[in-house]
Amino acid sequence: MNFPVHVALVGYGYAGKTFHAPLIAAAPGLILHTIVSSGEAAAADWPDCRVCPDYETALADPEIELIVLATPNTLHFEQAEAALLAGKHVVVDKPFTVNLYQARALARLQGACSRLVSVFHNRRWDADFLALRELLASGRLGRLSHFESHFDRFRPEPRARWREQNLPGSGLWYDLGSHLLDQALQLFGLPEALQATLAKQRAGAQATDYFHVQLFYPGFHAVLHGSCLVSGGNPRFSLHGDRASYLKFGLDAQEGALKRGARPGGEGWGLDPVPGQLLFADGEQVLAENQPPARGDYREYYQRMAAAVRGRGPVPVSVDEALQVMTLLELAEQSAEQGRRLPTRA
Repeated sequence: MNFPVHVALVGYGYAGKTFHAPLIAAAPGLILHTIVSSGEAAAADWPDCRVCPDYETALADPEIELIVLATPNTLHFEQAEAALLAGKHVVVDKPFTVNLYQARALARLQGACSRLVSVFHNRRWDADFLALRELLASGRLGRLSHFESHFDRFRPEPRARWREQNLPGSGLWYDLGSHLLDQALQLFGLPEALQATLAKQRAGAQATDYFHVQLFYPGFHAVLHGSCLVSGGNPRFSLHGDRASYLKFGLDAQEGALKRGARPGGEGWGLDPVPGQLLFADGEQVLAENQPPARGDYREYYQRMAAAVRGRGPVPVSVDEALQVMTLLELAEQSAEQGRRLPTRA
């Protein structure tokens, strides 16, 4: 008989409250047993869940098998290390750690402790990304010549929060760039080289709030772009091939639904309201064809994690995959500092 996996969620800020707690509670095979938080919001939101202020209580509880870290990036390494040494499996919110050295240390410790570690790259289950994977697999674009992935926002004033402070692992590149890197790696694998521009564009910005990163692949390059000073107009994805082009506007709807308190898995959950367009040139005329929408579902991440803990499959995002993301995050910082293209392999 397969018993549900009891989970302790550590941290109840934006990520813990908006993403992890509702997704864990909605995923078959998991029970949200404990939330480690010193505030009152967790107890109000989850009255049937134990809420405690100290991490040690969760680590010492033999019922808890899985620790989920939704804490500031600077705490990821030490908290994941403590969880592994306590015999727990671990999910770490992205980015994995604040540098590659820490990430490699956790990878080694995972093997020594014979426990599972995964990183929460939930945007593999964005509806627009799933539709894009299907389109690329169909071959309708032909030979790809250009890929561009944007995650833009309009937040002209920096906020007083740790993600935007001058701390290791803070800033837009580590926050959103890690998602775009993971998606690109899933689509195309490791590039041959990259070149990056990272900047602080807003008045008073302490951390990176703009990135433009080129990944060089044989025959084409991919552009990953993020900014806090875009009011609108840029497509989320734009791709061009020798048969057709593809444009997709709008972001996946799941984060917005979770922020509104919608129940994961409810009616219409994960459906993309804005279809992408496949564009064909017919002489001087451009013909547009709407692409079938896909359904995204972030619960898939936690369903796979529950199965992995019970020995019924691999973790949804492996440590090796997380190490690739961390490698490129750091390499982009070096490229920006040096102002040149850098190879991804020594």
